[in-house]
Amino acid sequence: MTNTTSSTSPAAQRLGLGEKVGYGVGDIGFNFYWANISAFLLIFYTDVFGISAAAAGTMMLITKIIDAFTDPMMGAIADRTRTRFGKFRPYLLWLALPLAGAGVLTYTTPDLDADGKLIWAYGTYSLLMLIYTGINIPYSALSGVITANSQDRTTLVSFRFIGGFTGGILVTYLTPKLVPLLGQGDDVLGWQLTMGLFGVAAALLFLVTFATTRERIQPVSTVPAPVWQDIRDLAGNKPWLVLFCLALVIMITITMRASSAVYYFKYYLQQPQLVGEFLSSYMLALALGAASTPLMTRFLAKKTLMMLLMSLAGVMSLALYFVPPDNITLVFALNLAIGFVLGPKSPLAFSMYADSADYNEWRTGRRATAMTFSAATFSQKLGGALASATIGWVLALLGYVANAEQNAGSQQGILWLMSLIPGIVALLAAAVMWCYPLSEAQVTALQQELTARREAANDKDSSVSDTDISGSKT
Repeated sequence: MTNTTSSTSPAAQRLGLGEKVGYGVGDIGFNFYWANISAFLLIFYTDVFGISAAAAGTMMLITKIIDAFTDPMMGAIADRTRTRFGKFRPYLLWLALPLAGAGVLTYTTPDLDADGKLIWAYGTYSLLMLIYTGINIPYSALSGVITANSQDRTTLVSFRFIGGFTGGILVTYLTPKLVPLLGQGDDVLGWQLTMGLFGVAAALLFLVTFATTRERIQPVSTVPAPVWQDIRDLAGNKPWLVLFCLALVIMITITMRASSAVYYFKYYLQQPQLVGEFLSSYMLALALGAASTPLMTRFLAKKTLMMLLMSLAGVMSLALYFVPPDNITLVFALNLAIGFVLGPKSPLAFSMYADSADYNEWRTGRRATAMTFSAATFSQKLGGALASATIGWVLALLGYVANAEQNAGSQQGILWLMSLIPGIVALLAAAVMWCYPLSEAQVTALQQELTARREAANDKDSSVSDTDISGSKT
């Protein structure tokens, strides 16, 4: 009886292609900001805005740490939001235009002295990340309530990251071309107009996601728990704790490679004109890897697959260190291979976050989907902040001078940041994943039990409602 009912329940029904695509295009919009920050913001601050590498790295670390602590707060707010459109979807409408405005301000260079510029950078970047958190946390949590079907969940998140990497391709390829085109030789104006264009495009894509998705999973308990209880539940959720550490470590690898690439091509390879093609082809490889995730998970469990892929990424990143600067073909080939094996990382991880939210509800009877995803985003931002700060500090320590020929120490540091350091961190991520405790069979079993609990709760509510109606008639 339970199995028959669950097969027809809205949460268990298979998703249509339109909803998967509609959810995925939202991440194109987010990467108009995220990919730009990862690849270009640091070099914008050092080579256009005009602050030192050390100051820029420290600023990005401090602001991202502060911003990371807002993620759980936003998760708690989103979990407690009640509108006729759902908990999470409305934020895609409410904050799209404020996010666009903050993006333009962040990439604006005011006519101020060094201290004034640094204050402006702290203020505008903090504002951008605060609003980004306010819209991105609900978007991430949305994937956990669209469907309860495990394979559909993996496919849905794969569509998200195909969209994300598509946005990354557009940003990394178009930005180096749009800035001089729109600015007509004025890079300051070019960056403002480029971010304005990206902001409008992102807002339209968020509208598409809002219109094409639905929230179907409702918690067994409809009474919200105190925020401290949500945090306490996560602290006792071992699968989530492993994923938290994993996201932190992996984001260091990804952000360090993306942010170092511009310096690597400009100062180490002496081929700055190729950076757009290098980064966009890397994003294409990431997208192909993400698209291959559902196929890969048919043959390997998520845990095993993640360990294998991160090990390969680590080994190939280490190999990049030994490639001579005149062998551009091998540099591109290794980068494409690294991108392909890193591509499934995000769909796998976010699918497992949704599994950990199910595990938490199964274990405690409480579901805090947005808190689960927001705390995960906390670790990603912290990892990205550590990577950006490390780049700034290493460059400053080894004598980096913006828009000038670099000394041997600075060039060697750029090479380390592109190869050895992210390679070691990727191998560490594979070791962290070994500790993940949930098997595929365990996830299936607990999801079946949760479905039975929800149906029992719905039957109970229906019985109470019938009793109330009969009593009113009497």
